[in-house]
Amino acid sequence: MFNRILIVCIGNICRSPIAEHLLRESLQGSDIAVASAGLSALVGHPIESTALAILRRHGYHPHPHSARQLTPELVHEANLVLVMEESQIQSVIRLAPEARGKTFLLGKWQTDQEIPDPYRQGPEAFERAYALIESTVAPWTARLRNRR
Repeated sequence: MFNRILIVCIGNICRSPIAEHLLRESLQGSDIAVASAGLSALVGHPIESTALAILRRHGYHPHPHSARQLTPELVHEANLVLVMEESQIQSVIRLAPEARGKTFLLGKWQTDQEIPDPYRQGPEAFERAYALIESTVAPWTARLRNRR
């Protein structure tokens, strides 16, 4: 049973907070908890301002976010760990070897689509990341709801 999902990126201020919010919204009404963390988190920082603006422009009003560092404990508590890039799978497994069978690309159902980091790039990069993340949420939502 998947009731605790952890979404991981590098800084935990752009991609993973966007994905966390979109997945949490899509799973509303279920008992599935969605959280996020970063491999090299900018601990305590809020969601990046461009990422927040894009979420708002698409009609979302995310809860306040505070970036946090990925830890073995967070990985252990999660039933499913979703990452943005292939290399991040290995980083998670190095941190917590037991995560091998539960760590996947967020874009797994889109032919293992990676989601490039928009950090310190223009709004176009953030829009592209948002669009890619949005396209990954529906397939995961369908699968998670069907496994209940």
